[in-house]
Amino acid sequence: MKKMMFLFCLSVGVVSMLNAQTPSPDTTLQAFTGKYLFPEGSPVADVVVKLENGALTSISSAGESALEKIGEDLFSIVQFQGTAKFNRDANQKVIGVSIKAGGFELEGTKTESMALNMKFHSLKAL
Repeated sequence: MKKMMFLFCLSVGVVSMLNAQTPSPDTTLQAFTGKYLFPEGSPVADVVVKLENGALTSISSAGESALEKIGEDLFSIVQFQGTAKFNRDANQKVIGVSIKAGGFELEGTKTESMALNMKFHSLKAL
């Protein structure tokens, strides 16, 4: 009985170690997804940020680009050789984005309706 208990504890320990070493996807990227609106007269009216296959993509009337993480809330806008710095409120909720690309500096505000709509479609797919 002692040997069985020892083997059980050993196997639980090994499984725990293996699980701890398995890299998990960056679930924090989901916080950046949604639709960001820019003031009238901006080069783009809005940007949609999507998460697919563990990577962020931005889509606007100017085109589509991968977003590569270079800091906590800072991403490279690959196709446009620019940066996107996501802004948070006091509760650490993403509320906007500051974009520097193509000689422009843009400030966008995240819309809640897009975030809620994306959540609804995600739940509906389940």
